Amino acid sequence: MSYHAFTPKDAAVFADKHSDLFGDHSQLSAEQLDTTGLNQVFRVKNNRGTSLIVKQALPEHSGLTQHWPVSLHRAQIEADVLKHHAKICPEYLVEVFYYDQELAALLLEDLSDCAVLRNVFHSGQQPEHIGLHLGRYLAKTSFYSSDFVLTGPVKKARQLQFNNPELCLVTEDLVFTDPYCNHERNSLSVAQLPELRELWLNEALQAEVAQLKADYLTKPQVLLHGDLHCGNLLISHEEYKVIGAEFGCYGPAGFDTGTFIASLILNFMVQSAAKKTQAQQYFSSQIHLFWQEFSTVFNALMQKETKDQSFQNAMYQQHFLQQLWQDTVGYVGCELIRRTLGWAQAEELKKLPDSSFKIQTQRQLLALGQDFIMHRRHMTPEQLLAKLAL
Repeated sequence: MSYHAFTPKDAAVFADKHSDLFGDHSQLSAEQLDTTGLNQVFRVKNNRGTSLIVKQALPEHSGLTQHWPVSLHRAQIEADVLKHHAKICPEYLVEVFYYDQELAALLLEDLSDCAVLRNVFHSGQQPEHIGLHLGRYLAKTSFYSSDFVLTGPVKKARQLQFNNPELCLVTEDLVFTDPYCNHERNSLSVAQLPELRELWLNEALQAEVAQLKADYLTKPQVLLHGDLHCGNLLISHEEYKVIGAEFGCYGPAGFDTGTFIASLILNFMVQSAAKKTQAQQYFSSQIHLFWQEFSTVFNALMQKETKDQSFQNAMYQQHFLQQLWQDTVGYVGCELIRRTLGWAQAEELKKLPDSSFKIQTQRQLLALGQDFIMHRRHMTPEQLLAKLAL
């Protein structure tokens, strides 16, 4: 069947055809949940309470496709990344039941019992183990998609499978290019924040960002999720689920870890003054827990399961982990800057009313981002957390 944008009825037919969860003689209904982004999403359910999600990539997006060529192939990438990561740790991934290449449509488990982590934070809740679970998820998916485990031919084949040039270009522009010049796509201007002029003229900073961009382009260490912020994480009391993997590709392991830490920092920085002290304790503890779990699990896997003899060298393994942390700190900085002033500004900032508090928060985020980028080679996890102290 050739591509066409689904109606709710089409979504119901698609879900019924490609799943046996509904059973015979089910009365199906479909509701459209989201058409604000690159995709449209439907919930299809029967009269007995069973439900599934249909997610279809759209050929055009009012904002994105004005600036970048984006094909429907991104749906294939998302399905493949989710399924590949699920082979490694299925407890952390939304389940993909079916993918149709022609229709650019995925059939997914319904996680309506879960809440978006960003919204959980916004409501004032503080889930206790989010750092632990995300550290474990990234350590395992990073290690088992790396040279520590895969042979050269297999790794190169994986890189081809997950080649995602169109959305990687979006990342290259939005994360590493636009924020460091007076680009029309930026969400802030010098008139709004005079400090931007200094950022745009800082050649030393831009040299460091150029290195981080070069690493993103030329260091295919692991299979990345590519967009691991708190809007792509769903949680309940018992589940921690990762969604939204369209930006998946092979890249530096520190990119995902840095993106996630930056998202936690953003959620901390937008807290009101009355909540800041307690929030600082919580978010600092989650960042500490995240890196502790990631580094512990990754280190143990290196020691026990590395297949390549060269990479079994203990000194090399420790160097790799140290470099991964330095990369992480740099990408934390890049993400904080781009989510503050770039085209895809953080939803956490968008929710803040225009006020002196919002301007102060933006200035603090830009200062933190620059600090992390410039000092990443010598910044320990403890020193990073100290930067968040009031």
